[in-house]
Amino acid sequence: MIPVNFDYESPSTLAEALKLLASREDAKVLAGGHSLLPAMKLRLAQPALLVDIGRIAGLSYIRESNDQILIGAMTTHADIASSKLLQRSSLLLSQAAAQIGDTQVRNRGTIGGSLAQAHPGADYPAAVLALDAQIVATGRSGERVIAATDFFIGMFTTALRPDEIITEVRVPKTDNESVVYKKHHHPASGYAVVGVAVRLKVSGGKIESCESNTVVLSNDGGQEIVFFGAELGVGGGAGGDDASDFAPHQFLGELGVFDLIADGHLVAF
Repeated sequence: MIPVNFDYESPSTLAEALKLLASREDAKVLAGGHSLLPAMKLRLAQPALLVDIGRIAGLSYIRESNDQILIGAMTTHADIASSKLLQRSSLLLSQAAAQIGDTQVRNRGTIGGSLAQAHPGADYPAAVLALDAQIVATGRSGERVIAATDFFIGMFTTALRPDEIITEVRVPKTDNESVVYKKHHHPASGYAVVGVAVRLKVSGGKIESCESNTVVLSNDGGQEIVFFGAELGVGGGAGGDDASDFAPHQFLGELGVFDLIADGHLVAF
């Protein structure tokens, strides 16, 4: 389909972008475009003004800061997937990025744009929820830090205000934890029909009791299901479960998460 008519602006500074965004009630930010533009073509999104932040310097980076890794909002999926720093210190996000779409999408799409769009089949929501990440939103009045658990409200809906732009994502280092992201992808779009992000504290081959132990499921039905700490019954309670016996698919089935997967499509939770 063809999107409705819209105006287009390409500011060179963040201040200019924020001013443009505040000038129109129906303005939208364009980052990589691989989440927003398909929605516009289907007329699920109909902004009257697109503010393209692709020319703004300083929004693409991956760097360490104490026990966190800071990622600029305009960092592409490809850069996140190939980052040696993330592969070494926060592998879960790198794994999720590597499974997004195809090569073209990974080289153009950005983490900030994907999170802001909050597509129900996207890969990042499960990963940032499992990591208990922080999302930095910048408006004309300043910055605010939003916990990932507070950021996602529903399908295509976030806690981001209309006059704010995501400028940074902060994830913890998980060097001493076991993490994995797996998904069943849609054969045409590459979106997750169901995605699973797992984060466990493991020591000496045993799963430790730790409140950061997390399993997150995302699906194209528009809901993330999160199990924390003791809810898992694996390391979150008494702990001491043998990590070699941890099979995510079997474990999730025992939790009652899957009712039925048929013909490659999630039927029910």
